Amino acid sequence: MTRTRTLEKTLDYFRPGRSVFVPGMSGECPPLFDALKERPDAAAGILFRGVSFPGINRSDYFGLHEKARQRAYFMQSGFRSGLADGRAELLPLDYPGIYRDLAEHGEIDIAFAQVSAPDEQGQCSLGVACDFQPAVWQRAKRKVALINTQMPRTRGSAQIAYADIDDAIECDFEVLRYDGGRPSAAMRAHAELIASLVRDGDTLEFGIGRLQAGVLAALGNHQNLQVWSGMVSTPIVGLLDSGAIKGRASVNMGVALGDAGLYARCAKDDAFYFRPVSQTHDVREISKHRNFCAINSAVEVDLLGQVNADFVNGRFLAGVGGLPAYVAAAALSAGGRSIIALPAATDDGRFSRIVAKLGSPGVCTIPRHAADYVVTEHGIAALRGLSVMQRAEALIKIADPAFRDALAQAWSEIARRF
Repeated sequence: MTRTRTLEKTLDYFRPGRSVFVPGMSGECPPLFDALKERPDAAAGILFRGVSFPGINRSDYFGLHEKARQRAYFMQSGFRSGLADGRAELLPLDYPGIYRDLAEHGEIDIAFAQVSAPDEQGQCSLGVACDFQPAVWQRAKRKVALINTQMPRTRGSAQIAYADIDDAIECDFEVLRYDGGRPSAAMRAHAELIASLVRDGDTLEFGIGRLQAGVLAALGNHQNLQVWSGMVSTPIVGLLDSGAIKGRASVNMGVALGDAGLYARCAKDDAFYFRPVSQTHDVREISKHRNFCAINSAVEVDLLGQVNADFVNGRFLAGVGGLPAYVAAAALSAGGRSIIALPAATDDGRFSRIVAKLGSPGVCTIPRHAADYVVTEHGIAALRGLSVMQRAEALIKIADPAFRDALAQAWSEIARRF
């Protein structure tokens, strides 16, 4: 039977050795974190689980108490000391692997969820964050829902029945907002190159950020586009308004991450349909879509076409994410394409991001056999069907001009050892 409780009372269930799932992304629950800050001893010995993303989520559960523990999938600020002393576990998994880990590995003693108020049928919507919640909800020993009056009711393949909630906590707080920034003129030109690879009728996957916003802005004159992606952000609204995307359930995703306008649109527009990661990142399901076009960013690409998306100078930047699944799905889709988009050099111009070999030895997010399109502001390298030598030549041509001679010389040395 569902009981209405307060967060403070819910913390009485916390005991050392218990595992607690806490939502991340736009499902993050600041009132829960604030309640724990008031009672940090409640976090002692707790293993926190969830998918929090650096630069987006701010609730540092691991930092609440020196005996708090965390099982995580993305590197976060202040996490490195915990890796050294064993309090933190960082798993090198992609999104499907994360979902399986949450669904199958270890017990979930308490699972928190942020939901909308129940409808007439007693169903609570997961709102704008459906990604990982279904992996843990049914198997959690205690289910706690923060019923947020500001969480929009959305359409999706997963809901939470009010009758299944053990503790219902009525709340009113702002759903996490995200501003990915505005693309510069140079980014817009880069985005136009990327958009030139998109065809009418494509099903798109893309990330968030300024370059991705530029790409979406450049697609306004396209027709019959659809989306199947891990997340979408505010610029997607422009494609709906232009008519480039239209139709019921034409935008399928796990998370919406943006401003209040995006969240309101998710509630009223039946183009939006939310799904858990078990669906949004299912390679078998995605590959059924003809002309699936995956557009993603990277840290660096080497002259073999290998992609590093999560390491900088030997240090974790974040994690693998959904990139491998979408690249694999694009390869299996009839007419599919995978596009890796990145600036040719670092912001300060000191380092090339087209490199002779990956800078973090042994770390490769996408292997060379999966190489497809690589796009910098200097051009497009269409790698599919090219030989090893042709591939290197194509990548050198789109590198920053200041580094092309050095890359050619380095490649000459590499090729000599083949």
